[in-house]
Amino acid sequence: MFRSRFWKNFDWILFGAIVALVALGLLVIWATTFKATQVSGTTDVWQQGLFALTGLVAFFFAARTDYRTWGKLTTWLYGLMIVLLLWVALFSKAVLGAQRWIDFGVFQFQPSELAKVVLIIVLAKFFAVNYEKLEKPKYLLMSLLILGVPMALVMRQPDLGTALVMGFIWLCMALVSRIRKLHLLILGGLGLAALPIAISHLKPFQRARLETFINPTSDPLHTGYNAVQSTITVGSGQIFGRGLGAGSQSQLNFLPSLAQHTDFIFAVLSEKMGFVGGVLLIGLFGVLIYRGIHIAYTTQDRFGMFIATGIVAMILFHVFINVGMNMAIAPVTGIPLPYVSYGGTGLIVMMFAAGILMSVAIRRKKLQFEG
Repeated sequence: MFRSRFWKNFDWILFGAIVALVALGLLVIWATTFKATQVSGTTDVWQQGLFALTGLVAFFFAARTDYRTWGKLTTWLYGLMIVLLLWVALFSKAVLGAQRWIDFGVFQFQPSELAKVVLIIVLAKFFAVNYEKLEKPKYLLMSLLILGVPMALVMRQPDLGTALVMGFIWLCMALVSRIRKLHLLILGGLGLAALPIAISHLKPFQRARLETFINPTSDPLHTGYNAVQSTITVGSGQIFGRGLGAGSQSQLNFLPSLAQHTDFIFAVLSEKMGFVGGVLLIGLFGVLIYRGIHIAYTTQDRFGMFIATGIVAMILFHVFINVGMNMAIAPVTGIPLPYVSYGGTGLIVMMFAAGILMSVAIRRKKLQFEG
C-alpha cells in the first residue's frame, strides 16, 4: 500500500529536472578536463559520479521518510548543527584562509551546507507551531535568534555567501508567514542603516569583492580578474558553443582551472554549449523552482508549506547569485550552482533537501496519503 501510494504521488517532473541537472553537471565537469595539450583531472568526474549516487540514496531516504518526522527532531537537529559549526571554528584547519571543513581523511565534510537544510526545518517548525502568534514582535525576534546563532558561526569561517543564503531563507519564510510586513520593513530599514558598519567588519578580500562588483574593470589583473574572465568565457560560447573539447578560455586556463568546475561552472557550460546550453540549464532550474512553489502552494500542512518555501528559497538564491556572478551582475561570493557544481557535501545535501521536498509533494494531500 505504501509503495503504490509513494509512486502514485511521486513528482516525476521534479525528479527529472534534478537528474538532468546532475547529468549536465557531470558532462561539464568532464569537459573541463580537456586542456590545450592533454586530457587531465578525470578523477573529479568519477568522484562527482560517486557523490551523485550517494546523493540519490539520500534523496530516496528523505523522500520515503515522512517529512513531519524531522519536525519532531528540531531540538536535536539544531543542537547538532551548532556543535558541528563550533567544531569547525575550534578544531578545523584553515584552507586558503577559511575554516569550513571537517577532514575525515577520504572525505571533507562542510557543516555549513547541512546547516542550511537544518535551519529550514527548524524555522519551518517554529513558524508552523507559532503561526497565530507571529504578528507579535516577540516571535519575530525569536526567529531572528534561531537564524542569528548559526549565521554568526558561518560568518566567522568566513563564509559570507552561505550566511547570505541563510538570511534569504529566513526572509522568504517570514514573508509567507503571519509576521507583519511593517515589522519586516522596520527591520529592513535598520539593516540598511547598519550596512556601513557591517561592511567595515568584512574581511579585506570580501570588501575587495564588493568593490570589484561595483567596478569589475578597476583592477582586471587582480581582484577583478575572475569576474572579467568569467564574462568573457560566457560570451565566447555565442549561440551554440565551442564544443565540449574546445574553448580557449577554459582550455588555456584564462578562467582559473581550480574554479572552472565549481564556482564558474556556468561560464564553462556557456563556453562549451553556448546560449542554447545556458537556456537549457536555466530552464531546468525554472522547472525545479516552479514545482517547488507548486508543492508549497498546494500542501495542506503549514509545516510542509514552510519547508517547501525554504528549500525553494535556498535553490533560487544559489542559482541567482552563481549565474549572476558568472555574468558580473552579482558579486563573487563562492556560492556553488546546485546539482551542477563539483562538490561532495553540497551535492549530497542538495539531493537530501530535494528528497524532503519530494516527501512534502507525496504527502501534501492529507486525505490522499497518511503515514
